[in-house]
Amino acid sequence: MSVTGDANQSHDVDGIIEAVKQFQKEGEKLPSERVLADRLNVKRHQLRKALAVLRESGDLHQVQPRRVPAPHPRYSEELVRITNPLEVLEMRMLIEPGLARLASLRASALEIKQIREAAKTPENANSGAVDLSFHLAIVSAARNHLAGEFYKMLRQVGVDSRVRVARLTPTTCPKRIAQRDQEHLLIAEAIAQRDPEAAEAAMRAHLQSVQQQINERSSAYAA
Repeated sequence: MSVTGDANQSHDVDGIIEAVKQFQKEGEKLPSERVLADRLNVKRHQLRKALAVLRESGDLHQVQPRRVPAPHPRYSEELVRITNPLEVLEMRMLIEPGLARLASLRASALEIKQIREAAKTPENANSGAVDLSFHLAIVSAARNHLAGEFYKMLRQVGVDSRVRVARLTPTTCPKRIAQRDQEHLLIAEAIAQRDPEAAEAAMRAHLQSVQQQINERSSAYAA
């Protein structure tokens, strides 16, 4: 398939969008950006604008980089051995407020909806899974793939049984879950309002609350 016409004809973004949609209607798999630009006879910067519009509208999925799944990085065993929950929290406090800031600037309407939904813990849901889902939704909306991989590794180390603090109160304590949901909702609302300062501050306050919980459990365990 190719776009034909006078050599001097301008290929505006709307025209490129229609051409890409035609590819999809014909069941063709979109080639690489370079190949697609050549086939459509358009500039790559124009093609990028068109693809961005299609992704934002939900007509084109984000292209995920090819990589071999590695749910358990080889170095995680060593990291688990040398660290502890408070160090994990310190790293989260360095990383996550910045990611919340980025999410407030970059999140799509769909991503904001997902963050808001993940901020609330459904009845009888797994508390830890809901918490992780909320934070990963923010990381994804920040659209920094490298930071996202660092964060997943950090959380993996943090939940490893060998670095967990003995919990003297149930993880499903309704009071704590309600408090956490409220903290999550404040973060979600700041992101939805496109307020980077508020999003960053709300995330930091939330993690400080988590840090306090860890300190209390650590002190009780040591007593």
